[in-house]
Amino acid sequence: MGDVQGLGALAAVLQARRALRGLAELTTVAMPRVLTGVAGADGLAVLRDAVKMGASVVGGRPDLDPDPTGYVEAVLEVASEHGCPVDLHTDAGDPARLARLAAMAGGLRSGVTLSPCGDLGRLPSEVASRTADQLAAAGVTVVMLPQGGCGGVDRRGAAPVRLLRAAGVRVAAGSGALRDVSNPVGRGDPLEAAFLLASRYGLSPEEAYDAVSGSARAVLGLPEVRVEAGFPAELLAVRGGGLAGALSLAYSRVVVHRGLVVARTSAVREYCSSAASVELGLPRQGRGQLS
Repeated sequence: MGDVQGLGALAAVLQARRALRGLAELTTVAMPRVLTGVAGADGLAVLRDAVKMGASVVGGRPDLDPDPTGYVEAVLEVASEHGCPVDLHTDAGDPARLARLAAMAGGLRSGVTLSPCGDLGRLPSEVASRTADQLAAAGVTVVMLPQGGCGGVDRRGAAPVRLLRAAGVRVAAGSGALRDVSNPVGRGDPLEAAFLLASRYGLSPEEAYDAVSGSARAVLGLPEVRVEAGFPAELLAVRGGGLAGALSLAYSRVVVHRGLVVARTSAVREYCSSAASVELGLPRQGRGQLS
């Protein structure tokens, strides 16, 4: 939902969710643009209709509303009425606003997620640390977007994941865009997000993978998964000699959902022989690999 344009887009998403049942889990989020003042009255009405129609999460971008605080109050009120989780997108350039948002959200039982909070990483360390403590106290989750997305093309900041984790904030990771203006090459690949968390943002492979697996499932309200009897058969098989190897070379994979193989990706890597290098016009000392 952007400006008030009816619920046609939501109907299409709900139809896609039904069509993909058994292959993937889709969560629908109602995200109106404006919720306050005269202009926001219609948006608030459509938001309530969207939840009744089947949207399972209430969210939005308070930074776009003339009254960000009033916007958040409206979202939290609707979420409380229907027992829905909340997904709020904010750049968090104003630590006072983010702290106020966290305090408002702290009493919502069903949970609040904030993303991408990219500008939090640009704040002075003391201010960012104090804000992280306030987010932890409120019990909100921050979803980091290491691949980019959600903001404009000139806003590529990322939340300070190590600072947030040290403060006790639950941090999940994902991608906010799939081949749109914000990220024209976005793939939405969780393993790519984990790779970036480990290679660029200093998390261990275990911490990075948890951000896109266990923590991400918790944010989505999905049950915990273990390779044990009685747990959901949600598995990802990847070639690699350990987790670090899997994150580095996760080209080939098998995805199991509800006990069934729903996707299989295979990549073949061949190394040139000396003869093949000469035939291709490559110098012998510069032999490379063909994928």
